[in-house]
Amino acid sequence: MSDKWLRGTVIENRKWTENLFSLRVEGAALGFEAGQFVRIALDINGERVARAFSFVNPPQDPVLEFYGVIVPEGPLSPRLAKLRAGDSLYIAGNPAGFLTLSEVPDAETLWLVATGTGLAPFVSILRTEAPWRRFRNVVLVHAVRHASELTYQDLIRQTPARYVTVVSREAVAGSLTGRIPAAIADGRLEQAAGLKLAAETSHVMLCGNPQMLRDATAALIARGMRKHRRRASGHITVESFW
Repeated sequence: MSDKWLRGTVIENRKWTENLFSLRVEGAALGFEAGQFVRIALDINGERVARAFSFVNPPQDPVLEFYGVIVPEGPLSPRLAKLRAGDSLYIAGNPAGFLTLSEVPDAETLWLVATGTGLAPFVSILRTEAPWRRFRNVVLVHAVRHASELTYQDLIRQTPARYVTVVSREAVAGSLTGRIPAAIADGRLEQAAGLKLAAETSHVMLCGNPQMLRDATAALIARGMRKHRRRASGHITVESFW
């Protein structure tokens, strides 16, 4: 069976930095759950080239938004970054993914931990009602290399989430330095959030580069937490579509 593709029209391409961009697209109505992703595509040299992007917008918003980073040698992202209002692209009709609150057990504190563009699904989740109904505390942790990559700050600060930033390659007032796994291991992440990170009270959702996912998971397991599975409830939910 061939894929079902919807045609969307770009209404805005926001340039955050030289390498980071957000596309807002209308005309492709999709049902999805906050935290999911979908493939978007362009026709390049007679071939439809597609990559997975998480939704930034909440499901109730008919304008779709995708947050991307330019991979210089990649066939698709440099072209997506150059799209202008009025340009077309294709969106697959089958959103997917399990980085959703419907897959997460109840806990006192929900930790949403991201590196780079892994922030996207968590922004979508924060813009729904579910986290505020289900969890007493919600913490969003965003780790980047440079402060200029701390995107969507205004939107995040409009939510009740506790917001912790981590910058690895420069010292920034108000941000932790280094990497997320180290901040978990030495307690700095808990201190910055003002909340305990423990199996008894917490569920952690991780999205980002594969090394962070591996190392953060190991740091959490060292604290007595375990991966969450449908058949065996746990404390760590991980999804990578890199």
